[in-house]
Amino acid sequence: MPHPVSRPRRNRKSPVTRAFARETWLAAEHFIYPLFFHAGATDVPIGSMPGCSRHSLDGLYRESEAALKDGVGCVVLFPKVGDEHKTERGERAFDDSGLVPVAIRGLKERFGDDLLVCTDVALDPYNCDGHDGIVSPQGVVLNDETVEILVKQSLCHAAAGADIISPSDMMDGRVAAIRAGLDGAGHTDVSILSYTAKYASAFYGPFRDALDSAPRAAGSKPIPKDKSTYQMDPANVREALREVALDESEGADMVMVKPAGPYLDVIRAVRESTTLPVAAYQVSGEYAMLKAACQNGWLDERRVVLESLLAIRRAGADIILTYYARQAAAWLVE
Repeated sequence: MPHPVSRPRRNRKSPVTRAFARETWLAAEHFIYPLFFHAGATDVPIGSMPGCSRHSLDGLYRESEAALKDGVGCVVLFPKVGDEHKTERGERAFDDSGLVPVAIRGLKERFGDDLLVCTDVALDPYNCDGHDGIVSPQGVVLNDETVEILVKQSLCHAAAGADIISPSDMMDGRVAAIRAGLDGAGHTDVSILSYTAKYASAFYGPFRDALDSAPRAAGSKPIPKDKSTYQMDPANVREALREVALDESEGADMVMVKPAGPYLDVIRAVRESTTLPVAAYQVSGEYAMLKAACQNGWLDERRVVLESLLAIRRAGADIILTYYARQAAAWLVE
């Protein structure tokens, strides 16, 4: 008898059979919503990120409440710090009266445990040099001195009520130091979501516009023009696995790949190398490209955004940080 023709289309013939065969699913519970905010009294639209704003504190609370109603249970906070508060050592990062601890307390007072609050830990919003760490007089980003400040920043956030600490600085050894600091202060339930494989990417431009946090020279001190001495080389995958092994051994609860869309292969490699939850950040440049193409009528926004997020999930991400969190959550239940 002739060999029967293979017909995989039989599993695609109806919505029910397609659902039987579907390998990857996407829902609001997979999202973390990044939010920008400042000390101003009004929300300020971000030109390079249409639909996103630098929120006032009241605006931050309103947007967080709306996200919660849409089914998004976690936000991550990014403060725009005034230049008058920026110093070479970023001391404002651990000021209990600073923007972030005030916002954390406000969010927890309003939403309690219904909304998880994740905080970014790095010095670039607070550093007048625009780097994630302290820059020496010789123009070198100092590792161990920076880690000491990051621990203080983490403790400040945890004391204010943060649920998740997310170090994005890429200094060596900071996960172990933060974990020891948190545990030593009794914050054993506070999680660490580490930016494990954060690349020195060109896709971060709109984010730096939103926070005014790009590297910049101040005075005569030499300032590294980019972050390639501590963020990862976009050419590398194996190096990401080394970072995963280190962060896991140092006590990270979750690991992250950033950016997401251009680094799907890295997400897959990381997923296969760890049992920890894997996050991926669909960064500002990815968002801006999708928005621009859709606003020009070149792409269907709903379809292309959901496809991009599904691809990130398919690559192996359990968690996606995306500026589309609210819209995507609403689309998924329509």
